[in-house]
Amino acid sequence: MDRKRYRVAQWATGHTGMRSLRGIIQHPDYELAGVYVYSEAKAGCDAGDLCGLATTGIIATRSIDDIIAARPDCVIYMPMSDGARIDDICRLLASGANIVTVMTEFHHPGSLDPETRGRIEEACRRGGTSLYATGPSPGFSTEIMPLAFSALQRRLDRIKICEFADMATRKSPEMIAKMFGADPAEMDFAAVAERLGRDMGMSLRLLADALGMPLDEVTATGAVAAATRTVTLDTATIPAGSVGAWRFEVTGWREGKAFLMFCPTWYITRDIDQRWDLRDTGWHVVIEGDAPLEIDVRLATENYGSISASYNANICVNAVANVCEAPPGIRTTADLPPIIARFG
Repeated sequence: MDRKRYRVAQWATGHTGMRSLRGIIQHPDYELAGVYVYSEAKAGCDAGDLCGLATTGIIATRSIDDIIAARPDCVIYMPMSDGARIDDICRLLASGANIVTVMTEFHHPGSLDPETRGRIEEACRRGGTSLYATGPSPGFSTEIMPLAFSALQRRLDRIKICEFADMATRKSPEMIAKMFGADPAEMDFAAVAERLGRDMGMSLRLLADALGMPLDEVTATGAVAAATRTVTLDTATIPAGSVGAWRFEVTGWREGKAFLMFCPTWYITRDIDQRWDLRDTGWHVVIEGDAPLEIDVRLATENYGSISASYNANICVNAVANVCEAPPGIRTTADLPPIIARFG
């Protein structure tokens, strides 16, 4: 039986977008329809040349009109946070292009600004399309993984998801420059924690709703630790005494108790002035209920810098078919069938 094929466009080709583009080109069920780039230097380049594959004949563009004219079934939308445009999202959806995105604000439709949600839902109705937000975190770690483990429970008291990320080999110089190397006394913990709480809180609210145990409130706190030695990376130098690690706690409260917790720790070095538990990159999940669980998921540490983008990009690439076949609207992990990779 012939499998359905999908025309897929890639929007943005940064650290994650470049790996997503490779995934589209190499996927047995996809045909690359277009590539949108933000850089003038990339515009006019062949998609294959951009991501290190053979020439495809698909030329990168900075025009949304070109992407729409290519009539993709789906656009994998991966701009930096300051490059996202609701107007562009609505145009794509209304044109008949479904969207898979890493933008965090779409994980819980009920938390969206009503005007924004209304515009997107109307664009989906006009185009017969859907939009789905996912990624490794939020997404896999805060939705897919805990929902799977919840199948073993009949009483659920608490879920705590601890994330650890060694950023030293990550090929994201802009991110590293924003997060590390500054004077700890000048960091605004509250502002960063508020933003993380808003972004991750939407995913925790979705998880709670899917479990039939909606949250009353989401709070977030944060702290930094200073590096105790100077760290020299390929893309930056982190001086001793500057920010070398971050730790946050995002808590979803229900009936006065901490029910869902997401606790990320991101570090550039293990040599810090705080006695924090700095585990290898991955997740440590604790589920308290009538069938308690403690799960460690460790990402590969060898060649992590070159493969880290796969953890971010592949889940989006693998979600395309589910989203294209979904009913119109903003879809969530709780709405869609399980995401399954196809290899041949």
